[in-house]
Amino acid sequence: MTGTRTLPQTASLDETGLRRVLAVLCLTEITSWGILCYAFPVLSVSISADTGWSLPVLTAAFSLSQLAAALTGIPVGRIIDRIGPRVVMAAGSVVAVPSLLVVAAAPNLPIFYAGWIAAGIAMGAVLYPPAFAALTRWYGDRYVKALMILTLAAGLASTVFAPLTAALVDRYDWRATYLVLAVILAIITVPGHLLGLRGRWPHPPTPTGNHPVDHRDASRSRAFAALVVALGLGAFAAFAGVFNLVPLLIEQGFSPSLAALTLGLGGAGQVLGRLGYLPIAARTTARTRIVVILAATAASTALLGIVTSVVALIAVAIGAGLVRGIFTLIQATAITDRWGATHYGRLNGLMSAPIVIIMALAPWAGTALSAWTGSYAHAYLILAALAVVAALIGAASIPHQRKAGIAP
Repeated sequence: MTGTRTLPQTASLDETGLRRVLAVLCLTEITSWGILCYAFPVLSVSISADTGWSLPVLTAAFSLSQLAAALTGIPVGRIIDRIGPRVVMAAGSVVAVPSLLVVAAAPNLPIFYAGWIAAGIAMGAVLYPPAFAALTRWYGDRYVKALMILTLAAGLASTVFAPLTAALVDRYDWRATYLVLAVILAIITVPGHLLGLRGRWPHPPTPTGNHPVDHRDASRSRAFAALVVALGLGAFAAFAGVFNLVPLLIEQGFSPSLAALTLGLGGAGQVLGRLGYLPIAARTTARTRIVVILAATAASTALLGIVTSVVALIAVAIGAGLVRGIFTLIQATAITDRWGATHYGRLNGLMSAPIVIIMALAPWAGTALSAWTGSYAHAYLILAALAVVAALIGAASIPHQRKAGIAP
């Protein structure tokens, strides 16, 4: 897919080693996503009730953690390109544990915010981008299948940790719950990254054809700018849509329980989308994939704002989840599809930073749009229009100079 060739000495892990790092990353991504990200929405109401801090103030602390994660991802990608993921991801896990302890013990908002900013720094070193960089380099030409398996596994994070967090907070309080979760994080991720990601880091693949060898040539290109803008707008529409789906459905007459079930069915749709990515990638070009999926994002988002029947809304929500599942893998493979894997960590960090920031703002922005337009349905139509713009820009995200024999 990438048209790159690798140096003969790049093979550094045998099949057993490759299976080990993939299994370890699946386990640590489920745990990291579940505890660092998905536990917060479950606990936020309890935190607000106990402390008197408003939900918008609490959400702002979590959004700051996403900003810290985005900024951390840039140097993390550069370091992983040089030395591999083991030290970086193990260090991120070590930082994550005391960060959660600070959050759990915070007596006031400044310390609560400080804990989340530290947790965000840890997220930048342990969530998807560094894991994607690890598998892309280690798996070589088979990286797409490895990324698909990883994202399928990580999709279980909310399934595992949302109910576990809810059960813990029902029995204890939110502070004790975070203490328990911090212990789980320490037991699974610190030794997992330190011991499971051992192995010689391969040399970077050597670019062929007309692709730039210098990462600066790629990052300063119009195609790179178009890619970041297209994926950023697409992520904004998709994540504002998913985080505001429950209020939209309640506005349309759903009960809260049915709205929550529909949101869960959208998660099942993501799994289907990720399962289907491998045959899609084999039969389409990078340009076709990004344009079609962003257009599908626009269509599904618009339909959520238009249709009103219960059955139709559930069906569209599942379809929107399927599109989001494919979108995740398009983002994971975007750099390699266009510029090869030579500077994947560095370029993916540069690409991911603004996208993560946009994703952090998306839930609040979706709510603000609904207040401005008077309904969630109208807000979804605006989000759909942004996704249409993203699809048009996505068509320009392919470098003009192509490798010999590789179609855009």
